[in-house]
Amino acid sequence: MRDGILLATINAKWIHPSLALRLLKANLGPLGERCEIMEFALRQPLSEKTEPILRAQPRILGLSVSIWNLTATLELLKELRKTWEGEGGPRPFVVLGGPEVSYLPEGAEIFRYADCRVLGEGETAFRELCEALFGGGKKPTVVNREFAQVDLNAIKTGYGLYTDEDVRKKLVYVEASRGCPYSCEFCLSAHDRKVREFPLEPFLGEMRGLIFRGVRTFKFLDRSFNINTARAKRIMEFFLEHLEDGHSFTVHFEMVPFLFPPELTETIARFPPGSLRLEIGIQTLNPDVSVLIGRSPDPIRGLEALRLLRRKTHAIIHADLIAGLPGEDMASFAKGFDMLWEALSGNTPVEVQLGILKLLPGAPIARHSTSRYSPSPPYEVIETASISFRDLDRIKNFARFWELIVNRGLVDPGPLLVFDRFMVLADSLFARFGRNWGIPKADLIECTKGWARTGASKAVDF
Repeated sequence: MRDGILLATINAKWIHPSLALRLLKANLGPLGERCEIMEFALRQPLSEKTEPILRAQPRILGLSVSIWNLTATLELLKELRKTWEGEGGPRPFVVLGGPEVSYLPEGAEIFRYADCRVLGEGETAFRELCEALFGGGKKPTVVNREFAQVDLNAIKTGYGLYTDEDVRKKLVYVEASRGCPYSCEFCLSAHDRKVREFPLEPFLGEMRGLIFRGVRTFKFLDRSFNINTARAKRIMEFFLEHLEDGHSFTVHFEMVPFLFPPELTETIARFPPGSLRLEIGIQTLNPDVSVLIGRSPDPIRGLEALRLLRRKTHAIIHADLIAGLPGEDMASFAKGFDMLWEALSGNTPVEVQLGILKLLPGAPIARHSTSRYSPSPPYEVIETASISFRDLDRIKNFARFWELIVNRGLVDPGPLLVFDRFMVLADSLFARFGRNWGIPKADLIECTKGWARTGASKAVDF
């Protein structure tokens, strides 16, 4: 590895391997033989991240940076620099890439600890940079300034670089397309509205290889998987064929909520229980807010799709709702939450992901200047013109307890079906424990069941 290329990143969790790093290595050409991948997890001690990098002594160190690891990556770079400067020896040429790096302002602190950053898609740009560096060429500070997109027909996939451990024990990320045709202002995909597709048959061949290697969970990165109904149907039928042949795995797709024609719903209905997860981005059910942020003027159509999926399929539904959007007040958000939960009622597993609006660097939603955001990652909204700081804090607390109690199946959610009542529970639990983390499960269960028995609609002193 010495004098080679080291690609590294800090993943949110151990089970999330980076497809981005594998794509970069796969497209290095002959330099791929001089490249190694290292992955770390957020909760690992800092020394467990720095020591392997220092031992490797790479000539080029490439780090993938995202919203969840920017702070940890900055901490890593600061610690590495201490060692490099203290020992006085050569240090690697440090290259940053990833969505966070692409849109951060020029003066961002992390850039002081790097030599170069690659903007946008990096498969071609990073290879050309490495070729120039190994060839003694100019050392640029920024690469791919125009955000040139790669030709998906020409790049190599990185699926063969998933290890046997990745395949057996982790989520395996795949992508059949890039881009999104919609312009939701909270999302960076608003800058990439042209959907580009990987060649279908070669892609399915790669998936077949992963199935035979024993992948347990496929997670598609496509932003709007069902935008092309015929293609989505073909990919889903491919996975169905292998399930019917006796293979066992789960497939996770992110789908837009208003594109479920009968032929696609019929295909979804063929998946056996536990084999299909659908992430449906509802985000808001307030029509005025939806239009304000560049989404459909008729968000209620999404509820119709959810009801259809609940009635006719075994899919595990994961529905997203965002708190703190411009123009949405507490009453509107509560109403939308209740409408969403009612639409999801049924016998198959569901999850409501209650997210807090984040101001991703470069996202168009920054134009709404009446909202105030945290200056540090993950840049969550802390106050809007319609929701106070205190109420947004209560919603964040609500979201955490909803995840612990309902999404994780800790307690039967039957008596917790409306926003206002669960908010009372969340407020009471926070008052009792002083936090929404590190609470023993037994205590959460006891308090929640006790509260449910009382039918309380106001604060309870546990």
